[in-house]
Parts: sequence; structure tokens; C-alpha cells
Amino acid sequence: MKITAEVEKIMEERFGRDNVIALATVEEDMPCVRYVNAFYEHGAFYIITYGLSNKMRQLEKNPQAAIAGDWLTARGLGRDLGYWGEAGNAEIADKLRQAFSSWIDNGHNDFQDENTRILQIRLTSGVLFSNGTRYDIDFT
Repeated sequence: MKITAEVEKIMEERFGRDNVIALATVEEDMPCVRYVNAFYEHGAFYIITYGLSNKMRQLEKNPQAAIAGDWLTARGLGRDLGYWGEAGNAEIADKLRQAFSSWIDNGHNDFQDENTRILQIRLTSGVLFSNGTRYDIDFT
């Protein structure tokens, strides 16, 4: 089913803040999985990451990605939105700064480094469970 207002509301309530999700990428036909902090908005998860990381290198070669989080599994396409400080990223960077406020300035991120990137996982399909109901979602 296409994403409905009800499902979007569940997604925003559950994931529209700092969440730890599992992100899977592919390298040489082998899955690679790691946990990342992510923020959901309008059919996509957003992640602050290092531009030269394995996940970014893998997604550049093959943009297919999968995620798993609080009663959600989904597939999507990874896209490097570029440097955190680019003018075109100001709106989403501001939302990420708010969502990740408890740790964003702990010294782990160097916002002057142009390799501090925003990764978008644009969801294409997924399965969400909420209050005993299964939602098979088409995000396209």
C-alpha cells in the first residue's frame, strides 16, 4: 500500500527524533551492517557521517540500502547530500542539530571538515508493525 497519513504519523512519532537504526549496505555482494543515529522525515532517514567512511564508499558503488529499527524494516536508496555546511543543506542540518542535540557537539563531529556529510536513505518499501497491525508500505 502507498504510505498513508496514518502510517506517516506513526513513522514521524517513532523516528522523527534521534534513533539508533541498523543500516545495511553491500560490498562485493556481501552485506555490511552497522548501527547509526538517524532522523526520519517524509519518507527518508538522515544520518551525519564521514564522507570517506565504508558506508559512503559502498553506497557510491551501489546505492541499495536497507534499514531496521523499532518494529520497522525497509529498503531504500542512499544518497550523499554533500557537506554539512552547504547552503542547500541548511534546513535539514538544522533539524539534525535539534534531533541530535544531546551529543552532536561532543567533539565527535568536525563541522569545518568538508567530509562531514549528510547521508539520506530515501525509502522505497518497508514493513512497519504498530499495535498489532502490519503495514506493508510503498514509499514511492
